Amino acid sequence: MAVPKRRTSKKVKNQRRTHKKLHVPGLIECSNCGELTKPHHVCKSCGQYDGKQVVEA
Repeated sequence: MAVPKRRTSKKVKNQRRTHKKLHVPGLIECSNCGELTKPHHVCKSCGQYDGKQVVEA
């Protein structure tokens, strides 16, 4: 049976156990101007949400 020659350090163990990964945010196209925005957020370029003018652009 294989036995480790040296103890695995905390750093190496924690690096192996990590699940931190970058992910791409889901973006949708604004129905008014076509700009990519986050879903359920006011469009930053035109200021509309759900077909209504919410913020002055």
